[in-house]
Amino acid sequence: MKIIALEHELPGGTTEKFQQHSRAEALRVWELHQQGVIRELYFRADRNEAVLVLECDDVEAAQQILATLPLVEHGLITFELIPLTAYPGFARLFVQ
Repeated sequence: MKIIALEHELPGGTTEKFQQHSRAEALRVWELHQQGVIRELYFRADRNEAVLVLECDDVEAAQQILATLPLVEHGLITFELIPLTAYPGFARLFVQ
């Protein structure tokens, strides 16, 4: 299942706290990308927050995987998860 994960910073995070864990965060994200769990990753153009496209069995699996990110473990960020499904609209046009 494809899942969009929208990062949200939590209150109390300072630049110093983010910098303290940034290398470990990048390493973990890279590992998940290499495993095929994180399929795509972006930063929002309007905010300094990440948008990830995950491939997981379900939302619960995505939550467990994202919980392994150092910035999540240290209470600096959280993610809003949006499960996706295939678009069924074309069937209305072509299937009678």
